[in-house]
Amino acid sequence: MTGPTSGTRPDEIRRHNRTALLRRLHIDGPSTRASLAAELGLNRSTIKALVDGLAEAGVVAERVPALRSGAGRPSLLVLPQPSAAVVIAIDVRVEHVAMGFVGLGGEILGRDSWNLHRTRDPGEVITHIVESARLMADDLDATAVGVGVSVPGVVRRADGHVHEAPNLHWTGVALGKRLEAVLKLPVQVGNDAELGALAEHVRGAARESADMVYISADVGVGGGVILSGQPLRGSGGYVGELGHMVVNPRGLRCYCGCDGCWETEVGEPALCRALGLPDDAPRGAVVAALRALDDPSVLDEFADWLALGLANIVNVLGPELVVLGDLYTALPASVVDSVSAAVQVRSLVSRAVGGTQVVTSPLGRDAKLVGAAELAFEPVLDAL
Repeated sequence: MTGPTSGTRPDEIRRHNRTALLRRLHIDGPSTRASLAAELGLNRSTIKALVDGLAEAGVVAERVPALRSGAGRPSLLVLPQPSAAVVIAIDVRVEHVAMGFVGLGGEILGRDSWNLHRTRDPGEVITHIVESARLMADDLDATAVGVGVSVPGVVRRADGHVHEAPNLHWTGVALGKRLEAVLKLPVQVGNDAELGALAEHVRGAARESADMVYISADVGVGGGVILSGQPLRGSGGYVGELGHMVVNPRGLRCYCGCDGCWETEVGEPALCRALGLPDDAPRGAVVAALRALDDPSVLDEFADWLALGLANIVNVLGPELVVLGDLYTALPASVVDSVSAAVQVRSLVSRAVGGTQVVTSPLGRDAKLVGAAELAFEPVLDAL
């Protein structure tokens, strides 16, 4: 005999509907009450009660559309108010840190950035983050309610512990707990490529794709995966080290201890070698060389390795879309097109799904900052 079951309480239903409405406005922007009712499958009286409550709390506002069509009373647009919930987004890179205060709806209200050429010591990075956050809060007259951090390393999602970030020379850094202690805010930390995937899925090239892979190239190569519309994170959060699949056992030694990892063939130093630049050429010089490239054929071998790795990834994960981010966004369009065509030829799964598309990120260098903001907003939207 089964035990009694309990129904969902009205206040739980209201909370669920309120969060769904806020998420819809946060991600997709202003909408009329009628459109919100249709999209969320709620009746107009429910939408009215939700919008009225959020407007009274200052979370949304209603405005007459700038462009009106037809006669009669215009439908008011419901707009999220950026200042109603502000988070701090932080993108820690190998040689650079970017920070933004991001309001409800995704608007970046203010930015700061600094280089890490002199030191990558975790304590000094944390100190600079705290000082910058306080200055920006004063300048913007904004109070943050959460923090999201992107890090190029293996991160435990439960508490933001950075197990290893080799290119930063970090091992065993309790980044989440240390930032929470000094900022006095909840902090979410994620792998940079995972957050790049989140950003592309929410606000970039993969908005209409339920299954996608994001590949980023900074000094190393990382990957983020969205499957069935949800981030693939694994039980401990240690998912996405796609740059460390071995593609060339007779290749160069990787810092992870293996020979011929994919990132040794398609990372920034490999791209520098293909362009005839020193392995440690400044990022600006690499981008400039790519944009001035007269003969894309010098990248043929590089493109071949890129296509080989992507074909393996597509065969394993079966995405409908692959988004290339960071340095890869500067690749000539002809090279990206040739890689996309090669993946379809080499991948059985790509052919089966009608051709996995390979594109460059429209978010560019902001992808991981946007992803860090969305990571911070996940618990915030439930609490507003």
